[in-house]
Amino acid sequence: MSLSTRVIVGLGAVVLIGAGTVAGSVAVASDKGKPAEHQATLTVGRSSITAAPACYNDGKPLDKAQLAKCQVDAKQARESKTNPSSDVVSSDRIGVGVPTETADRGWFAFTDGGAQGEAVLAQDVKGSTWSGSVAASTVLNSSGTTTVTVVEASQKTNEVYAVWYFELHQKG
Repeated sequence: MSLSTRVIVGLGAVVLIGAGTVAGSVAVASDKGKPAEHQATLTVGRSSITAAPACYNDGKPLDKAQLAKCQVDAKQARESKTNPSSDVVSSDRIGVGVPTETADRGWFAFTDGGAQGEAVLAQDVKGSTWSGSVAASTVLNSSGTTTVTVVEASQKTNEVYAVWYFELHQKG
């Protein structure tokens, strides 16, 4: 069985276009530099956002002065609305994802909402990069804006290595 000239030309065009697409994609990707590293992800409903840590010391523990500055900077970022943010409705589910390095060391996540004024999204997690998801209605506060804090910390030494902040803006 032989292929017709039309089929051969058509296959050649597909291969040529595919090769051009791959080459173009490689060129664009190589022009972008290294991908951002050490980012946490906040998933709200069917959407997600990622962010670099607000406080990070290249993988070394943060000292007390750095942690104090981190809290001041976080408050200013919340007031100026520069923290990474997402809209949320009470029926959404919320989850947190962290880099493998963070999961290996240990981490936890919480909000400034919920019945007790602090709701846990993940507690003393080690080895897992995902918090699971919880109902937004259980972790939001009544102000309309809820802060999600994610902390990379050693469970053995209690040293903090990174802190991420996200804001949830309640809609409807």
